Amino acid sequence: MTDVLDVIWQGLRDSFLMAWEVWWALVIGFAISGIVQAWVPRERIERAMSGSGPKPVALATGLGAASSSCSYAAIAIAKSLFQKGASTATTLAFQFASTNLVWELGLVLWVLIGWQFTLAEYVGGIVMIALMGVVLRAFVSPRLEAQAREHAQRADTGHRHQAVGESRNWRHRLTSLSAWSDVAHNFRGDWQMLYKEITVGFLLAGFIAQLGDDFFNGLFLKGTGGALAAVENVVVGPVIAVLSFVCSVGNVPLAAVLWSGGISFAGVLAFLFADLIVLPIIAIYRKYYGTGYALRIVGLMFVTMVIAALIVDGLFSAAGLVPTGPRPSRGDIFGSIAVNYKLALNLLGAVIFAAFFWLTARRGATDPVCGMKVDKAKAVRMDFAGETFYFCSSRCLHAYEVDRAEMGADGAQRRHAGVHVHDH
Repeated sequence: MTDVLDVIWQGLRDSFLMAWEVWWALVIGFAISGIVQAWVPRERIERAMSGSGPKPVALATGLGAASSSCSYAAIAIAKSLFQKGASTATTLAFQFASTNLVWELGLVLWVLIGWQFTLAEYVGGIVMIALMGVVLRAFVSPRLEAQAREHAQRADTGHRHQAVGESRNWRHRLTSLSAWSDVAHNFRGDWQMLYKEITVGFLLAGFIAQLGDDFFNGLFLKGTGGALAAVENVVVGPVIAVLSFVCSVGNVPLAAVLWSGGISFAGVLAFLFADLIVLPIIAIYRKYYGTGYALRIVGLMFVTMVIAALIVDGLFSAAGLVPTGPRPSRGDIFGSIAVNYKLALNLLGAVIFAAFFWLTARRGATDPVCGMKVDKAKAVRMDFAGETFYFCSSRCLHAYEVDRAEMGADGAQRRHAGVHVHDH
């Protein structure tokens, strides 16, 4: 019994430490998503990122490299870009760049397992984007892409508000409480839609980490050398990632476990690349875009990750850059909470999170149909019997009117009480 309790404690502890690692990135990523949804005009996004040629893909790559390193935040931002007209090629390029070309991921890799992995991660991210552009249409047709965009717009998180003053300049938005209220409601809506998937992802990572080196080591070939081991390792690496990964920076400790246990250089890279196809994220893709499109892009990403890992491994082997020195021990991979830059960033994240939720509470009301927080000043409203009801959309208003006509106001409210966010 004591051993079981110890495993539970260690699993929860590691889950918390991984959450601590990426909390600030999650908050900032979702804040960026909220700003994009609320402030960026659709026409501007369409002009800049609607194509699939080199220029819009390069723009998306640069934007991704400059954004959050967290996979959950990356796909939230990519969803808002896709809704506003960005193509599949540009949104996937953004996601690949956001989870492979960011400086904080490279820094953690350098510290734990060496600069060669940092360089390989950056090179691999660019290779994946190039491969994705070449093979995209073999997986996603223009018709399927259009259907996915319609699904994304219908299945929004239920908090799509009019962008405040799209004709106004950024200086006015930065000083407008109404503009920040739009951001806050989009921010809260993303969290309400995804918090379950994110929580499950952290818990999976923490508890699978308790399985130990022997479990992981038995999953890949060692000592055989040659092409067979390389191919097997780059396939097994993503499989392990699917079962154990939380967010790209939090994935690095488990990559160090695999490297110390004997997995190949290519296998570690494939594991690191696979942060965009883990089970909780696949569930989010399905919620955002529909099952068909979700499965196609997951297949596309898996193929590009495997091939990119093999290409980078070949290039680094030819250049003599594959590490040959001592590998890190398990005791090196999990850190601890300390007074450092990470503490400051997480405190900043907590302040941002609290400020946005406070703003939605101050200016918001709860939609009685879907349960979303909406800005009273911009919501669809209905006055009845001296009481005002606020709705996120005319669809929720219509649903409430139908139920009120059939059941009465009290019955409609009871029916919708506690209902989770639905797709609009």
